[in-house]
Amino acid sequence: MKLHELKPTEGSRKVRNRVGRGIGSGNGKTAGKGHKGQNARSGGGTRPGFEGGQTPLFQRLPKRGFTNINRKEYAIVNLDALNRFEDGTEVTPALLVESGVVRNEKAGIKILGKGSIEKKLTVKANKFSTTAKEAIEAAGGTSEVI
Repeated sequence: MKLHELKPTEGSRKVRNRVGRGIGSGNGKTAGKGHKGQNARSGGGTRPGFEGGQTPLFQRLPKRGFTNINRKEYAIVNLDALNRFEDGTEVTPALLVESGVVRNEKAGIKILGKGSIEKKLTVKANKFSTTAKEAIEAAGGTSEVI
């Protein structure tokens, strides 16, 4: 095979439909927009969610609660996920991201007490649950709030 013999796979390249280019094209004159009306005009059509003047669904539904714009979302790590590290390791948020325990640090790391920990680790995180803190210290490690 040579460079000049390369061709795209059959059906992978489609010719763009050029509207308004004469009656022979099948999409000439009104360019597929029909005769008159709102959608035939330039800039015509309606916004998303418009229901012809009827009160739209999003306005008819009851509203509840609110969204706190200052909310902090923490990436959570359970104790059993920390068993992959060797004894005496200093577990930091950077190490957790690097090793693939968490994908995204978000507003910080919070260690939760699910599972058990058998290793003696120095864990540095933004938050700890009470049970997680007790379990880390019971295993001989230390927990440090950043």
